Amino acid sequence: MSDILKIVKTTPVFQKNLAAFNSGKYAVISNAGGSRSGKTYSIIQLLIGVSLQRPNIRISIVSHSLPHIKRGAFRDFKEIMTNLNLFNDDDWRATDFVYTFENGSYIEFFGIEDPGRARGPGRDILFVNEANLVQKEIFDQLAMRTRGQILIDYNPADFVSWVYPVSDNPKNKTIHSTYLDNIHNLSQAQIDYIESYKDLPDQFMWKVYGLGQRGASAELIYTNYKVVDKLPEGGDVIFGLDFGYNNPSALVKLVHYDGEIYMEEIIYQTKLTTNDLADRLKSLNIPRGTPIYCDAAEPKSIEELFRMGVNAKPAAKDVYAGILFMKSKAMYVTANSKNLIAELQSYKWKKNKNDEIMEEPVKESDHALDAARYAAFTHISKPTRNILFI
Repeated sequence: MSDILKIVKTTPVFQKNLAAFNSGKYAVISNAGGSRSGKTYSIIQLLIGVSLQRPNIRISIVSHSLPHIKRGAFRDFKEIMTNLNLFNDDDWRATDFVYTFENGSYIEFFGIEDPGRARGPGRDILFVNEANLVQKEIFDQLAMRTRGQILIDYNPADFVSWVYPVSDNPKNKTIHSTYLDNIHNLSQAQIDYIESYKDLPDQFMWKVYGLGQRGASAELIYTNYKVVDKLPEGGDVIFGLDFGYNNPSALVKLVHYDGEIYMEEIIYQTKLTTNDLADRLKSLNIPRGTPIYCDAAEPKSIEELFRMGVNAKPAAKDVYAGILFMKSKAMYVTANSKNLIAELQSYKWKKNKNDEIMEEPVKESDHALDAARYAAFTHISKPTRNILFI
């Protein structure tokens, strides 16, 4: 691996993964860390180095969905290879998402939207990116078809996750990292954004994404989201609307793209009448057939909007099942959705007098989240209460 060390810029995270890999002592190398710690990038640097030095090595880089792989791990792979002047279009099979090196080694990228992919051909090395978003049963299928090293990475945002026992197993190696391990590769704006979590009343975001610690409290409802710059192009577009007057009326735009949910706050404002809402909705030039799912407890308001030419529809009513559906999805929220992000950071389950968590959320600061749930659960899911709470 010394050759690649001479020509690439690496971080302490790379060095720790390299040492663990070369030791040959660990069944799984687990990278737990905060946002922008460089863990994924470092692992891909390592796997490129392995591919260059060892002939006929089969490496799989896997995540919960192919779009996620395209936007993350593959983008990093191509950037590293291009910077090394190694990427050759003739060696890249875009239809299969496989890059083959001159020595016969290859790196394949795939998502496991179809669990059957986990039962496919084996490999020598496995890297599961954002492993906490992958089901344990699928990981097991991938692992038992891997002859050599297994690597995983994740943000420790969940209260309970199968990745924690794997990381804590003394037979495995856990590498902890934060943005400080990668600080020389970050812009000041990125550093400021991460460090802004320090000032939040709830320290969950700072613990997890700043310090890379297991910071989730049991009562915090949503931990399965990330902030992105913008909504994706394509996908199924829907809207959710929560009525208010003294409380804010909230309109959220959702894009359901390759099994993932993207959200953007559009309206978050008090003192809006039904007429005001109709005018605002019409000004957005939402295509006529696009549904706007509304609080079913307001049938009069829904009917009034519909008569004014808005495609308003009542949403499914089951709050608990709707929340669990949202928790089962990878969610993304745009950075300009300030109120929606603030709600995500503070939305919690109620507790009873014995300090036990109840199957009911605290009803405050939930207007945009309610709107998002109306749209996602009604349009995407078949409502059911038989959902396993994880």
